[in-house]
Amino acid sequence: MLKKAILAAMLMTQAFGAGAADVYPSKPIRFVVPYPPGGPTDAMARLIQAPLQAKLNTVVVVDNRGGAGGNIGTGMVAKAPADGYTILLAASGPMAVNKTLYKSISFDPDKDFAPVIQISAFPLVLEVHPSVPVTNLKQFIALARDKPDLLSFASAGNGTPQHLAGELFNTAVGAKLQHVPYKGAGPALNDVIGGHVKVMFDILGSSVQYIKTGKMRAIAVTTATRSPALPDVPTLAEAGLAGYDFSGWHGIVAPAATPKPIVAKLNQAINEVFADPTFRKKWEELGTPIVGGTPEAFGALMRSESVKLGKVVKDAGVTVD
Repeated sequence: MLKKAILAAMLMTQAFGAGAADVYPSKPIRFVVPYPPGGPTDAMARLIQAPLQAKLNTVVVVDNRGGAGGNIGTGMVAKAPADGYTILLAASGPMAVNKTLYKSISFDPDKDFAPVIQISAFPLVLEVHPSVPVTNLKQFIALARDKPDLLSFASAGNGTPQHLAGELFNTAVGAKLQHVPYKGAGPALNDVIGGHVKVMFDILGSSVQYIKTGKMRAIAVTTATRSPALPDVPTLAEAGLAGYDFSGWHGIVAPAATPKPIVAKLNQAINEVFADPTFRKKWEELGTPIVGGTPEAFGALMRSESVKLGKVVKDAGVTVD
């Protein structure tokens, strides 16, 4: 009797999930961005917004909820109803770094979210001010070991991709470049261009124009493969740091209990948006390739990156509290 009751409950749950997907969406979707307007994460959400509205035949509202390194907006979505009407543009910081970086956060990135799709994986570039007397990684490493104070590196703040890429480099080469955190990538990059700080591991899309005009010198990119934007610049692994592979990433998630058919419907709609050549061209202007794929693939990435980046934070002894 008990087995029959359990089976009946399971069938009802499955039927409810399928039915929910059939009528979904029937009202506007709130698309939360856990950072202020105007940044690269916000730009991704706003580029997806219009074509996603068309695919789902409903209104998609971008809702910026910045603060605490992405924790405020991310925590809000974790507690939202799991009905597919609140989704999050998830970034590697709050999803894989902040649980180690902060003493306490209001959500568990491993348990509170249902992965929908990965949307980006962006390279960073190790770059120096032109006054630094190096042109390749071997020379840079030698100078970093001999004069680490000369080669302090700027970042967008503690725990950001720019910061963690630098700390991973320190560990890989046995150097200790001094970290100089800023309140945002823009001020950090401006000070490196001005020569006040000599080094930055910056998001490639933000720096490529300055590299091409000679205001910055690219040494290597942080990903396992070269970037089409700078095809002549080697990877750190190619240039001598075997195994070095670091990228920032973004994706879309929903609250954990969101029915799988609704997650599947969102995933399909976004993959269809990404397949459009006109959209792809606009997206690549942001400096990152489109990823796409399945919820399962994005979930696996989130888990592996949480372990990898958590270790970087612990090894570097980084905190913000």
